[in-house]
Order: sequence, then C-alpha cells, then structure tokens
Amino acid sequence: MLNIPFLNLFCSVFHKQSKPPYNYLCALIRFLTKTFKMTESDILKALSNVQEPDLGKDLVTLNMIKDIKISGNEVSFTLVLTTPACPMKDMMRTACENAIRLLVQKDALVKVNFTAQTSSNRKDGQQILHNVKNIIAVVSGKGGVGKSTIAANLALALSAGGAKVGLMDADIYGPSVPIMFGVRGQRPLMKEVDGKGLIVPLEKFGIKLMSIGLLVDEKNAVVWRGPMASSAIRQFVTEVDWGELDYLVIDMPPGTGDIHLTLIQTVPVTGAVIVTTPQAVALADAKKAIAMFAQAQISVPIIGLVENMAYFTPAELPNNKYYLFGKEGGKHLAEEYDLSFLGQIPLVQTIREGGDNGVPAMVGNDVITQRAFIDFASLAVRNIAIRNANMPKTKVLEVQA
Repeated sequence: MLNIPFLNLFCSVFHKQSKPPYNYLCALIRFLTKTFKMTESDILKALSNVQEPDLGKDLVTLNMIKDIKISGNEVSFTLVLTTPACPMKDMMRTACENAIRLLVQKDALVKVNFTAQTSSNRKDGQQILHNVKNIIAVVSGKGGVGKSTIAANLALALSAGGAKVGLMDADIYGPSVPIMFGVRGQRPLMKEVDGKGLIVPLEKFGIKLMSIGLLVDEKNAVVWRGPMASSAIRQFVTEVDWGELDYLVIDMPPGTGDIHLTLIQTVPVTGAVIVTTPQAVALADAKKAIAMFAQAQISVPIIGLVENMAYFTPAELPNNKYYLFGKEGGKHLAEEYDLSFLGQIPLVQTIREGGDNGVPAMVGNDVITQRAFIDFASLAVRNIAIRNANMPKTKVLEVQA
C-alpha cells in the first residue's frame, strides 16, 4: 500500500532537482499518487478487522457489508445490523471509519449507512406466525411485580429503535393492555385472508395490540377453565393477522401453568424475560419461573432477568434512591443462576400514572424512566441476537401434560 503523504513530502523536498534520477523518480511518484485509488478489495480487507461486538466474528465474515461505493477519496457502504434497535450502532460506525483511515487511506471520507435484517432462528417451518421473526415471553413467578408494565414498555422501546413490534396480552384473567394503552372499549376488526377470517389487532404508539380485554366487556369476569384459556391463546396466534414483525412480545400470566405450556407447544418461543422485584417473596417465585423454562423437556432459553421497582426515586429528589423492597435482589438472583441481568427499573410515580392514563412510560415525559427502559431493551435485543447466532433453532416443543 502506498504511503502517499510520505511520497508527496519526498517530491516537495526534491522538486528542484532537474537531473536524473530525481526528476524521473518524482515524475513516477506523482503518477502513482495521482492514479492510486481505493478498491472494494481494500475496503473489505480493512473491515475484516472490525468485529461485531456480540457475535464475535468480523463484519465481512458475517456478510454484514453491502453496497460499497468509491469515488476518489470518498467511500460509502451499508452495514446490515442484526436488529433495527441495535445499541452498538455508533460504536461500529466509529470502528469502521477508523479501520479504513488506518489501513486504506488516511484522509478517506467514510460514510456508513445502516439497514437492519433482524436475526431469527426458527426451525418450525414457520407455519404459524410465519412473518414473525422472534417471539419473546415476558414471565414472572407471581403477580404484582409489574410484569405487564415491563412487557408494554419493552415493546415500545423496541419499536422506538425502529423494529416492527406486536404486543400480545396473554394474561387471560387479568388483561392490562386495554388500560395501559388507552384503548378500553375499542374492538378489533375482522378481515378475510385466503378464505379464512382473521382478527386485525389494534395499533397504538406504533405497535400492534391484542388482548382478551378487547373482546370481552371489562365488567364481566373471565371464568374459564384451563382448556378454554389455552384455546384463547391458540386463537391469538393462529387467528390474528399479526403481519410482519421483528418481535412479538407476549405478556404471560403470572405463575407457571396451562397457558405457558400451551404457548410453547403452539409457537417457537425465542426466549423468556424473567421479571422480579427485589424482595424475598418475589425472588422465591421468580426461581420457579426460571426452573420451569430450564426443564429439559421445555428448555426455552432465558434472555435475562430484569428487576422492577428496584428503588424509589421521588420527583423532587431525582438523584436519591430509596430501596423500599430490598436492594439488588434481582441482580443477585441473576448471578446465582448465571443469567444475564437486564437492568433495574425504578419505582416512579409517573410509571403508575402513565399506565393508568393510557400513556406508558416510554411515550411519556420522564426521561430517566425512559432511559431505564431503553437500556433494558438494548440488553435484551443484544442477548436475542447472540441467542440466535449461537444456540439451537427455536421450535414448537412436544411437552407431555
């Protein structure tokens, strides 16, 4: 590779020499520096030194570099991310720019464009939810830990990152989505696709929504035995027109039971997010949820554990943290089970108010809370990408009742 700055300096020093060999040498140098240009091969070779931080391989090997264009000292290309919500975008941009300027041309003007092809790792032939790339179950061992709040804001954070997202409220006996998204009393429409009637999910804040609360009057109790509740879950995944999604977030009922087994026997679940609060009773029940998905006959990967209501921060004292339910219980539980800890969500009045008023925290005005949910979602999507790259394909599981 030519060291152009050095050669130009050489010519500037000896340009007054008119006798051979100086005049011939300078003429040759000027010719070479004038005609030298970057090539696609140069760019790919340089970018082969840049690793995708989560997948542990270089960008060229992963086939993430597309549409290289070179004009003089300007070079542009497209970097194909594993998810639109990729939290490492800026870091990879800087690494690519540095690699080209260090290994190809110091004064290169580098433009990195981004697109995304959300990773998926399904083995089921995609007969059900065939346009859904990843299915995320949000679970807890007990009620009252804010699981629905976590599921709703996870979905919104993924959507804010550019992903196509759906939220399915599978908590048949206590649906929260209609209240949290301000769609109480609304009813989904029907459409016919290939001679089959499908439910069209509602759309709010950029994501698709489906809940039993949109089909049943909220004044009426849902008094169903297990088989009926399981039938409703199957209907939500087979008779709802979810369309093309990068992520379908499913808000599961608390505990471990029929609905959980029905879900994993019906659709290939990419992984589960465990929700807990710091106190001992919640942690004890979270262990049951972890144990359920870790069973050999189920073996659904756990994407990570998130600690909700981790501490209380009053609005008038935003820098203060009060650990009302214990300190870092969820973090210690994640360490005990060797799970990825996805972060801590504070107990803030605006989260409760937003959920009650139909404006979830991710679309509210509390920047601190939004940052907590964005960081949580960023870790979750990174772990999903790693899971898809390194673990067995997801499939519908055969589980004996």
